[in-house]
Amino acid sequence: MALGGPGAGKTHVALVKARNEIRSGVLKPGQKVLFLSFARPTVARIIEKASELISREDLKQLEVSTYHGFAWSILRSHAYLLNGRPNLQLLPPPEAAAHLADIDKAQHENEKRRLFEQEGRLHFDLFASLASELLSRSDRLGAIFSDTYPIIILDEFQDTNSDEWALIQQLGKRSRLIALADPEQRIYEFRGADPRRVGEFLENFGAAHFDFAGENHRSSGTDITAYGNDLLTGANKGKAYQQVKITRYDFMYGKSLHFTAKAAVFSALDRLKKVPDKSIAILVPSRRLMLDFSDYLSSAADGLPALHHDVAMDAEPPALAAGVIATLLAGGTAGDVASRMLGALHSHIRGRRGGRPTPQTELDLADALSGFLSSGKIRGSKRLLIVSEVQRISELRRQLQLTGDPAEDWLYLRGLLASSTAEALKQVATDARYLRLLHRGSVLRTNLGALWRAQGEYMGAEEAVRSALMQEHFAAAQKDWRGIHLMTIHKSKGKEFDEVIIYDGLYQRIAKAPQNPKICAQDLLVLRVGVTRAIRRTTIVTPKRDPCPLL
Repeated sequence: MALGGPGAGKTHVALVKARNEIRSGVLKPGQKVLFLSFARPTVARIIEKASELISREDLKQLEVSTYHGFAWSILRSHAYLLNGRPNLQLLPPPEAAAHLADIDKAQHENEKRRLFEQEGRLHFDLFASLASELLSRSDRLGAIFSDTYPIIILDEFQDTNSDEWALIQQLGKRSRLIALADPEQRIYEFRGADPRRVGEFLENFGAAHFDFAGENHRSSGTDITAYGNDLLTGANKGKAYQQVKITRYDFMYGKSLHFTAKAAVFSALDRLKKVPDKSIAILVPSRRLMLDFSDYLSSAADGLPALHHDVAMDAEPPALAAGVIATLLAGGTAGDVASRMLGALHSHIRGRRGGRPTPQTELDLADALSGFLSSGKIRGSKRLLIVSEVQRISELRRQLQLTGDPAEDWLYLRGLLASSTAEALKQVATDARYLRLLHRGSVLRTNLGALWRAQGEYMGAEEAVRSALMQEHFAAAQKDWRGIHLMTIHKSKGKEFDEVIIYDGLYQRIAKAPQNPKICAQDLLVLRVGVTRAIRRTTIVTPKRDPCPLL
């Protein structure tokens, strides 16, 4: 067990350890060192770091994956041993959200298990528990995987939930485990991370213990990490720091509340103007504030130019919106397009909120659209407008000659939805803005381009979109972190940027419940993670009249 704070060098040391194990010759032919982490961007960073430290030949004996990806490698070959079904179909998060939208939350786990056992449809939340069950029930399988991976490095161990911990315990029966952890970056208690986890590892395996406390290689020479540590004790209050600055904003006549936060981004750009490949992160406490601020950044309001930026959007809204646009790309008769479009719109309405409850009014709307597909009848002016608009756009699509450029055609069709008078279709266009899969070289663009070259049309676009989104979920491709990136503070975990701007909204707050000790403790850990993502400087923007009490 290696403990250490943000930027302490745990990952670097673990990769050096992996390199030395590979060079020592202890691995047999076919064996690998396995490095597991949570997020795909983190995996991409680890791969990039590994390529700097380990020779190309030795890299062949290092496998870097997410916990999800590793569990899937077990299940895709052996899940039939648990449910007796020869075929396994993945249920991606957007489709799962749509399916579970009107099922009581207390029954979600039972429904996920039923889908797996009776229909062979696998929800992502079951990956770790099913993989653990397989290894616990089959000594032979456990031996095979541990023989393939005799050394396993566990990144961000403090964030493992009970299912992941059960899987790790099975792997640890035969493999040597190296866990990397910082208990004070445990910001995922809402998904099952447990403060006892580090102690459980030490006790369960009788593990050797190393502590890198005091090390700081990310922001060396700054007081950023010191501020992050002081946050946890309250020592930051009333104390001045060189590389962590607090900016307080107030109402400004004729200007948006977001003005000060956007001005802070321009100040960061000015400070970094001589830095090649500079990166800036804007971290906010909620998805709602992220989307509001993204709109403001994209505008030229209040005399500040528009800023191009990347938004780390949740998967469900853009993925389900993409399904609606795909029906238009695929084309066909106006009636056929309208039917498929209404079906995709039904899924979008039900599932776009992800794991959050879908309001009953939206579930009723989705059911009404589904009912129209089977009966041809629908009541209510807003619902009639949606059907009318879908039919109008489907007819426009029938008359339209597309260009064969996937990005251009996609944007045009998205524009048709954006110009609709039906709010449900406008929402599809808004959600689709955050789909980041149409960049040059992306799987989706490549797939759509191949369809056009083969057919002169996009028939099969719906499956192409679904396939590309699935590949995106598992891919650990290099992420270009240059430029400006807007995300929730939670999403910044495991990343690093030249400068970080943390924007505490007037209504979407960092400290959600200052009087609740348990919630406040989690908010402190989250804020510390956000502050310590910076290499050079962190700026925290908070309301002047009601500043964040953690500061």
